[in-house]
Amino acid sequence: MSVVVRIPTPLRAITNGRGEFQVEAANVQEALDRLDQEFAGIKGRLCEDDGSVRRFVNVYVNDEDIRFMQGLGTALKAGDEVSIVPAMAGGR
Repeated sequence: MSVVVRIPTPLRAITNGRGEFQVEAANVQEALDRLDQEFAGIKGRLCEDDGSVRRFVNVYVNDEDIRFMQGLGTALKAGDEVSIVPAMAGGR
């Protein structure tokens, strides 16, 4: 299935400025693996050594947080949008 992965601005240095990337993937894990095949090292910025998504990284499928779905195993269908959103902190 062809899905769109949206890349946040802080990671676009790795993706040569690209803000989105089209991949063929059956689930979120495969989408991130495909992204890493194209842009080596990006997965290391998103995932821990054990493969889990880092605490400060949020991943959404069609505006739904994968933490409340099946995590990295969340199934994808053609036309889905996977958004990578770094957590924001700070301020007063």
